[in-house]
Amino acid sequence: MAFRIQPITAETDRDQWEALYRGYADFYDVPMTPEKLALVWSWLIDPEHEVGGLVVEQEGRLIALAHHRAFARPLAGGMGLFLDDLYTAPEARGQGIGEALLEALSAMAAERGMGLVRWITAQDNDRARGLYDKRALATSWVTYDMLV
Repeated sequence: MAFRIQPITAETDRDQWEALYRGYADFYDVPMTPEKLALVWSWLIDPEHEVGGLVVEQEGRLIALAHHRAFARPLAGGMGLFLDDLYTAPEARGQGIGEALLEALSAMAAERGMGLVRWITAQDNDRARGLYDKRALATSWVTYDMLV
């Protein structure tokens, strides 16, 4: 079945986006609140905000999302595109949607003169890592979070 990748805009169906984003949060066992959803949505539809997004539409229904933002790479002397969230509805998996989103992000980064697309995933996210290992190089860097 054909699908179409498009930017998230104010005209994007918020309820469908929200259902996908809740699915993503559930996958990672992250509590989701109406306030968090409203905040992220406001970022996504604000053309001046650093966070942007893509959604995948198939037969009038949103079936996947990808949230991204630019980031500086001082040591490389350039910019990169960071993929924060990538999620495909379970019933839509196996159609090449994740790979198509990665390709769209790669093209977006190239268009903007960025040197790479970077993301993180959970160690045990085996299905996604199968795709990621085909499309990108796993790094040796370890990620830390310092709560403030």
